[in-house]
Amino acid sequence: MNGPFFLIEALDRADGAPPRYGLTVTRKVGNAVERNRIRRRLREAIRTRCGADMATGFDYVIVARRDLLSLPFETLTGELSRRVSKVKAAERTSQKPPSGSE
Repeated sequence: MNGPFFLIEALDRADGAPPRYGLTVTRKVGNAVERNRIRRRLREAIRTRCGADMATGFDYVIVARRDLLSLPFETLTGELSRRVSKVKAAERTSQKPPSGSE
C-alpha cells in the first residue's frame, strides 16, 4: 500500500501470533537526526493507536517518506491506522469458509 507518507507491506505468517512490525527510513530521507525522529514518531503512533488495528499473525514493514517529518501527529496516526486497517479488512475478506462444512 503506497502513499505519500509511507509504504506498508504486510505478510501473513498464518500462525495467529501477535503482529510484528519493522521500520525502514533510508538515507535519502535525511540525516541521522531526522531519520531517528521519524522512527520515534512512527513507534509512538503504533504504540498509542495503530498497534490495536494490526491483524494477528501478520508482519508489517513500514517504509517512511520525508513528508512524515512535517505531518501533524494526529494526521499521522489516522493515516497509519487507516492503512493498517485495510490489511486487516483484506484478511477478513480473503478468508473463505471451509467447503463442505454444512
